[in-house]
Amino acid sequence: MTNRTYGTRLPGLTDESLTGKLIVVEGADGSGRTTEVALLREWLEIEGHAVVDTGLRRSTLVAEEIDRAKQGHTLGATTMALLYAVDFADQLENKIVPALAAGSTVLADRFIYTLMVRAVVRGASREWARQLYGFALRPDLVVFLEARPEILLHRAIAKYGSLDYWESGMDLSLSRDLFESFFAYQDRLSKEFAWVGAEYGFHRVDANRHPEQVDAEVRALVAPLYGKPKTAALMGAKPPLSRLRPKAASG
Repeated sequence: MTNRTYGTRLPGLTDESLTGKLIVVEGADGSGRTTEVALLREWLEIEGHAVVDTGLRRSTLVAEEIDRAKQGHTLGATTMALLYAVDFADQLENKIVPALAAGSTVLADRFIYTLMVRAVVRGASREWARQLYGFALRPDLVVFLEARPEILLHRAIAKYGSLDYWESGMDLSLSRDLFESFFAYQDRLSKEFAWVGAEYGFHRVDANRHPEQVDAEVRALVAPLYGKPKTAALMGAKPPLSRLRPKAASG
């Protein structure tokens, strides 16, 4: 690979200096990403790998500002996209790149792909989204957890007790009804994820199943990155779900 990024080469960075692995788990809110990242991290650490996790809105630079901007339900689409780009860039420079340079595995609970899809659904062109995130590193693996909208709805209600304004696309005025807006928004996201997935090489995993079934399939995809056969991922006891305390999903 001549350039580890999708476009703009990062200043002072040589591809050979990044010896770690970058693994991305993508999917809609409620698809089980956070649970899968926790399960995957547990397994990788048991296997002896140092793991650093990351996700959306975790930058110490602008995460709180994004939270405040979203509270009033008046955040514009372009401003939202640019704020999230800053959040990602800060984490890339100060967290992701240093971890990869140290030989660690970075597990990303969503990456630029969700941000690109959100921007396009809100009116940006695909080319604008490509260029905005051209500085992003190419992951070693992108897993997309694919779940039916009704499953996403059920999980969101069970976890939060209600639907989120932004995750339901209410800012797009698709419907005055929160539930109708949710399904219309998920449909638009799904269509754009199909484009992004084809262009950026997603490995799609059926996330309508029990988390341990999903995890077994994801492990089989991850194992070859470390020189192990897929079957090696199924060996050994799986960590009980009750032991895991995944971070709350952020986005």
